[in-house]
Amino acid sequence: MDSVRSPDWWTPAATGHNRPADEQPADEQPAGPPIPVKIIVAGGFGVGKTTTVGAISEIAPLTTEAEMTAVSIGVDDPGAWSAKTTTTVAMDFGCVTIDRSLKLYLFGTPGQARFGFMWDDLSRGALGALVVVDSSRLDDCYPAVDYFERAALPFVVAVNAFHGKLAYSLDEVRWALAVDPDVPVISFDARDRLSVRDALLVLLDRALDRAVQTRAM
Repeated sequence: MDSVRSPDWWTPAATGHNRPADEQPADEQPAGPPIPVKIIVAGGFGVGKTTTVGAISEIAPLTTEAEMTAVSIGVDDPGAWSAKTTTTVAMDFGCVTIDRSLKLYLFGTPGQARFGFMWDDLSRGALGALVVVDSSRLDDCYPAVDYFERAALPFVVAVNAFHGKLAYSLDEVRWALAVDPDVPVISFDARDRLSVRDALLVLLDRALDRAVQTRAM
């Protein structure tokens, strides 16, 4: 799947939801607050997780970025072409309302192995995970893929198109990661809100399919 198309983003102006509730037709009035859904944004160091959360969040995202110092040399490697000068030391947090019935709460994991102990707590209760990948550094995403496979948590491999291009095709990325055929492998731009939205919609579809399959067993 090289690209994803999704419905237009829901807006109050498009639906008339900005009218007072007592002026809306009965079938348009909201039934209640949206259902909260927890989503994990994971991946290796410097792949674009913080950027992903920030691009889509409808609130100012909570980040725990710290300046990289000389102490991190040889420990944290953002890649030869990266201008990254900060790193997430705890988590990123943001949220986005999909429609009147669903609201996503996004938790970005730290990418360094030394913060791996936090993943269990961050992933508890999550519906699924978006595994962000830099195609030029596939080795860095293996731990995230392995983690969610062991946790049996639905996930999507989202290859971030750095500089507008991929180092390898999506088929080559799938082969290198050896993920199951039913795991979506897509490309997206972590800087673009609509591109991030489409990636999250693929993840929601994946989680729904897993839920239906589990219920049928």
